[in-house]
Amino acid sequence: MPLPPPLAELASRPAQAAILLDIDGTLAPIVLDPADSRVPDETREELRRLAARYALVGCLTGRATEDARRIVGVAELEYIGEHGLELAPEAQLWLAALERVADRTTWPAERKRLTFSFHYRTAPDEAAALEALERVAEDARAEGLVARWGRKVLEVRPPVDAHKGTAVVHLLERRGIRRGLFAGDDATDMDGFRAMDDLDLGVKIAVASPEGPRELARAADVVVDGPPELLELLRLL
Repeated sequence: MPLPPPLAELASRPAQAAILLDIDGTLAPIVLDPADSRVPDETREELRRLAARYALVGCLTGRATEDARRIVGVAELEYIGEHGLELAPEAQLWLAALERVADRTTWPAERKRLTFSFHYRTAPDEAAALEALERVAEDARAEGLVARWGRKVLEVRPPVDAHKGTAVVHLLERRGIRRGLFAGDDATDMDGFRAMDDLDLGVKIAVASPEGPRELARAADVVVDGPPELLELLRLL
């Protein structure tokens, strides 16, 4: 795979650039049970190489930071979890509302500190699952929370202006970096893409899948076909 021109320019000055990556569906393949997710060993090896070469390599994820560290398994990286909500103290004001929503549904919730996720990838009847989770979404909105759909998942989160885009800005401003790339596979990664648009050189990489949002590929500078192809691209940087 030849290195696209914007990435070639980024790689020409690695000491001034950042590589920022989503995890599930980007670095790690999607699995039936999110608890089984794991970044492959060959990808871990590549991330260690990049961390030694670039000014910053980080993971921005919907998972909690401690869970992200476990799944990726590379201590040299920076991690920001729960879509940047971990950087927003006001998000904690909504914990009781989150608990009320989860307690009122029989659908199993993946409970993180600041967000809850309701997965339906393994549901035997997807239409029935979506109908049930639409009711969860309505309940969440009635509590003032945000209900957001992703790849076979409904996420419920506080109505706080914190997301992967604000997390990108936090990491880059702290280091004084104005060049970087962001790679992701789902709707929440659009926020990271928008942050790239404000840089001197920001490259947006969509990790495509049949489940992924079409707007992500349309907004991207580079589109790759799944985590294996992203790994091949990272090896060229």
